[in-house]
Amino acid sequence: MDYDGINYFWLMKSHLRYLTGYPQETIAQVQAALESGRLKSAIVKKYPLGHHVKSDKALHDYVMEIKRDYMKRSAPISKIKFDKKMDIHGALGIHYTKPRIQGNKIKSKVEIRIADIFKETPEAFLRMVVVHELAHLNEKDHDKAFYRLCQNMEPDYHQLEFDFRVYMAADEYEKSFQ
Repeated sequence: MDYDGINYFWLMKSHLRYLTGYPQETIAQVQAALESGRLKSAIVKKYPLGHHVKSDKALHDYVMEIKRDYMKRSAPISKIKFDKKMDIHGALGIHYTKPRIQGNKIKSKVEIRIADIFKETPEAFLRMVVVHELAHLNEKDHDKAFYRLCQNMEPDYHQLEFDFRVYMAADEYEKSFQ
């Protein structure tokens, strides 16, 4: 099965699986940069590694600060934490609403979980995934309104998402040679 001229099954098994959905020319450019050995250093130069958000408490404070700045009227969040079990290939973060019965009323608790890998990524990538999950409080689907909200909270959202995908491809590519 070909995807834009690239074998889809090969792509899904390779380090380039993070770039499915992007044009073939973009994937080819990323592959060439990976093979030249300059890609990961360029990403790390653009987004220096390290941030202070390493614990669930620090993550909670970080998320709530962004929520206070941009989404004051959205639903309260009952739990925010890093998730060690989250499969990075399936999801970077997750939000969900747990319904609960309280007397004769149904109330809900909102939780946000962020993949543990974001403890070690540049802060800009952590912000990107937090903004994404916060946007789901108001917009459930990945539609224009959703991405407009993401860009309202983080003007460089789309570039950060692409750069994170490239960062993950470069990281996995490097690990395949160790």
